[in-house]
Amino acid sequence: MWSILRKDLLLELRTREALASLVMLVVLILLTFTFALDPDGARGAAPAVLWVTLIFAGLLGVQRTFLVERESGAWYGLLLAPVDRGAIFAAKLVANLVILAVADLVLTALLVLVLGVPVPAAPIELLLVNALGLIGFSALATLFAAISVRLRARELLLPLLVLPLLVPVVICAVEASRIVLAGGPTASAGVWLRVLATFDVIVTVAGWMLFEHLVLE
Repeated sequence: MWSILRKDLLLELRTREALASLVMLVVLILLTFTFALDPDGARGAAPAVLWVTLIFAGLLGVQRTFLVERESGAWYGLLLAPVDRGAIFAAKLVANLVILAVADLVLTALLVLVLGVPVPAAPIELLLVNALGLIGFSALATLFAAISVRLRARELLLPLLVLPLLVPVVICAVEASRIVLAGGPTASAGVWLRVLATFDVIVTVAGWMLFEHLVLE
């Protein structure tokens, strides 16, 4: 697992293809919201803007999860390696999570600078919400990226497969972010955080168990 993760992160550090495209798309989507909403409305809609931007931009980054190995012909070599196939899923998940976390930091900073959103009074709580939301998104998107990478219309099919299943993540993450950004107590967001954590555990464990069967089909 660690060798695959190290390879993916080193490759991204050298090329910066996924991160650069991800950050650029984040900026473009955020600018669209900036011009579409009035300043007061934009500040109130900051949690929704945050997660809609992250998810739509993140789908582009996750698309490359298995595409590099597929295009270079190394995919079957990776599957033939003497490692647990679930470890491949875990390595890809963590690599996606690292890239998305960087994009999340950039987006949060832009929300403060561009939309005038107040600096979060509870940054640790906001970090927890973002971490739980990104884990759920990364696990689900990584699993379906393994399926769609073999298809010609993968750019279209991946969002169609992932977005309906992401509804719980979006609702819980937006509500929890709204409470935290408004300065409310963490206990008020507790129910949303518990649902997010449960979703993360279910999807991550299911991805680990199902990955081998999905890639062999």
